[in-house]
Amino acid sequence: MGQQIENAALRGADQVDAALVAESDSALDAITITSLAVASVLVVLIAMARKRVDLAVAAGTIIIVSSFITQVLKRFVLQRPELVEVAGPYVNNSFPSGHTTIAISVLFALLIVVPFRWRGLAMFFSAFYAVAIGAHTLTSKWHRFSDVLGANLIALGVACFVTAVLVKRGALMRVPSGRYPLRVIFVVVPILLSAVATTLIGSVLITLSDIPAVADSTLDYNMYLALHALAAGCSGVVVLIFWWTWRRVDVAAHAQTRQTT
Repeated sequence: MGQQIENAALRGADQVDAALVAESDSALDAITITSLAVASVLVVLIAMARKRVDLAVAAGTIIIVSSFITQVLKRFVLQRPELVEVAGPYVNNSFPSGHTTIAISVLFALLIVVPFRWRGLAMFFSAFYAVAIGAHTLTSKWHRFSDVLGANLIALGVACFVTAVLVKRGALMRVPSGRYPLRVIFVVVPILLSAVATTLIGSVLITLSDIPAVADSTLDYNMYLALHALAAGCSGVVVLIFWWTWRRVDVAAHAQTRQTT
């Protein structure tokens, strides 16, 4: 059933307006080796500006290891099982999504290197873009919903592992309580509402629509809309989960001294 839904969504993407597809293609084409290198260097420079070599290593680990796992799984380990009778591009494995992995892992790396007081601003300028990338991959027919979900979970798992290592080293501390209403109003609430709304919309569409076993323009487009919404929703949920693990958490001032000693 899952493969039938995802195959139908790929067919449904053919009905998307050409201008939207071009916009989606442009956003995905912007993610290259060069842009990844620039983003990685920027993240490392922020950590080094704080004189935190450990944060630079942690951020680099999140980006590099997440992408490495994704590429190894997609290219060498996993094959798409033949559960339904299809031909052509629908049989190719694209799990997990490399573009989604890059977008989400760079966001996670950014969130751990910026000071706590600037984390909301960093999320404002990067979270919505990272969430949109997963949905774009469906519009451009580069990936399926399961590819996006898998990529999100890989990046989240690596980022949480790196965070656990920082905790073990005593590199993190709790930030004194305070009020940050602008962060909540303009960043957290919009991401939360959009994640809940898109997840509900996608779930309702799949529940109320018949699942097409063969090409059907209406049902195929419904499946596309459903999985497009779910892709955006799951990315938003993953971003909020990782943000919550770092809520009121920052690097400890004494960690660099301990490392040098």
